[in-house]
Amino acid sequence: MPKSRSSYLSRRGLIAAGGALGLVAALTACGGSDTAKGDGGKDKGAAASGPWSFKDDLGKDVTAKSTPKNIVAFTGTAAALHDYGIPVKGVFGPTKTADGKADVQAGSMDISKVEILGNVWGEFNVEKYAALNPDLLVTNTWDGTLWYVPEESKAKITGLAPVAAVSVGGDATLDKALARTADLAKSLGADMNAKTTVDAKARFEAAAAKVREATKTNPGIKVLVGSGSPDLFYASTPKTSADLKYFESLGVEFAIPEKLDEGGFFESLSWENAGKYKADVILLDNRTGTLQPNDLKSKPTWAELPAVKAGQVIPRVTEPIYSYDKCAQILEDLAKSIQSAKKVS
Repeated sequence: MPKSRSSYLSRRGLIAAGGALGLVAALTACGGSDTAKGDGGKDKGAAASGPWSFKDDLGKDVTAKSTPKNIVAFTGTAAALHDYGIPVKGVFGPTKTADGKADVQAGSMDISKVEILGNVWGEFNVEKYAALNPDLLVTNTWDGTLWYVPEESKAKITGLAPVAAVSVGGDATLDKALARTADLAKSLGADMNAKTTVDAKARFEAAAAKVREATKTNPGIKVLVGSGSPDLFYASTPKTSADLKYFESLGVEFAIPEKLDEGGFFESLSWENAGKYKADVILLDNRTGTLQPNDLKSKPTWAELPAVKAGQVIPRVTEPIYSYDKCAQILEDLAKSIQSAKKVS
């Protein structure tokens, strides 16, 4: 979902509408980093000292002489690590809104306690990054590139510390991206048997079951995934995004755009044609920089959409924080919306 705040007209910018690019490396199976076990066989993550390694989703064996402590991460990835008890020193990506509050992608992090190296697309302060003496840089990947790492400064950035990427595009699905992020946290010392983590995973699994049940008890509800900009409405395909592919596997029925833009992620529609695809529920991109329901009231065609008239527009967490805690909430909200939705299309 490149350039989510700036250019809606570039190939990378338009992924903000909810699509994702292909993955260049296969994901490993859910469940599995090889990490040390603590006393009595209890899994306490990686050992505090000694060599550290992690095979990331670009197929690289990322290594360090000891478990990284000075970690810098893309904001959403940092938020996921935070949920597993792994702190970071610095972040890059949408972190702080114009009014100084935490961006939605910051999750439960206290953003006053991290160094913000960049807050928008293309912004990454290499000097501040170097001053943190980083042991590891972590980000997501949609297409084999490093998410929110500017191409023009990539060589300098990647030369300062090892880099690990977790795939959230291509063949990745929500459950796989969650498992891989948990693998990374585990390798960095997270206790995956901590009650909060165990409970969060159980809650996620229960929420997935709720979505399945909702689609069975209220069948035929059509969901359209969209993102609004001043000039265009982007209708996204569920075929290229980890969250939407997973929702579809749970039985969610999507309105499928027919004439996808170059890259095959979404269809750009003028506001005059925003009603091209019939839907009972609209999942609307919730990220800062995209138009929200209050912003869209001035668009006559938006107001006339059946789902809008019925009050069946719900936020889409377009870039999920890949912890079980945060994704459980996403599934619970989705289940409620489908369960209560009326057929209006």
